[in-house]
Amino acid sequence: MIEVHELTKRYGRRGRSRLVVHRPAVDRPAAGRLAVDRLTFTVRPGRVTGFLGPNGAGKSTTLRLVLGLDEPTSGTATVGGRPFRELPRGLRYVGALLDAYDVHGGRTAEAHLAALARTNGIPRRRAAEVLEEVGLAGAAGRRIGGYSLGMKQRLGIAAALLGDPPVLLFDEPVNGLDPEGVRWARGLFRRLAAEGRTVFVSSHLMSEMEHTADDLVVIGRGRLIAAESAAAFAARGTRRSVAVRTADPAAAPRLADALEAEGATVRKEEGGLAVTGIDAERIGVLAFRCGVPLARLTARASSLEEAFMELTADTVEYR
Repeated sequence: MIEVHELTKRYGRRGRSRLVVHRPAVDRPAAGRLAVDRLTFTVRPGRVTGFLGPNGAGKSTTLRLVLGLDEPTSGTATVGGRPFRELPRGLRYVGALLDAYDVHGGRTAEAHLAALARTNGIPRRRAAEVLEEVGLAGAAGRRIGGYSLGMKQRLGIAAALLGDPPVLLFDEPVNGLDPEGVRWARGLFRRLAAEGRTVFVSSHLMSEMEHTADDLVVIGRGRLIAAESAAAFAARGTRRSVAVRTADPAAAPRLADALEAEGATVRKEEGGLAVTGIDAERIGVLAFRCGVPLARLTARASSLEEAFMELTADTVEYR
């Protein structure tokens, strides 16, 4: 379990970051900026928890604070009730992928994992096992510098799995993966959670979170927006829509014009129209008046993406 309580991080003279390992140039807040502001949430075992927020919301900083890579200005972050820095041989407790590029390009994948295994008291055979699990067994002897981004992501996931830990953190783990790889990663996260592990996944891909996450932690400008089930978060969106299918597709434009004249927003989608701003009953009345026969009229709740865009609109920094 991951527990974060009143976690705060300010960069600048009063809250200098203690740099422990290489930090990527991206997502580094300007001096004096409040990157994380009194965050409190819990990530529970047996579930996949998605970590969402606009660019610059503080997601990567939060993950670094959980892993002890940065010093918090105040507050606490614990794994299994203890700060990560107090856990001996950390890879046996927490596996993490923060930056797929943060590896030595001159090493082979096998050598990279073997070094991690040795420093954490993990049997060397685990390197071959996790490379097989992520689909890189055939590239184990190749230098990492020649890997594609997708291959580096798989290697990062292999490193996270190396110690067979009960807690796993992933920052944008499907970037660079092809559709097959994305589907594989989705299944992996769900399997790990089904085994009783704590799985915390930061992502900006709403479609993936909709298919993968059981719970969500959503932040904006370093502050907590929501910590609840994915279904409950999606239900908070107010932009409910109606799927409209006409029996005569050629008549759909005529109906769309009538709906827009009533103030509705109409978007074409496969097989028909998606309508917001007007309820299904009113759509049926307008279709009757226009002489447009309907094949289907289905009210839909907000999607996860629609709810996210609506509920984080005031916290977007880079438009």
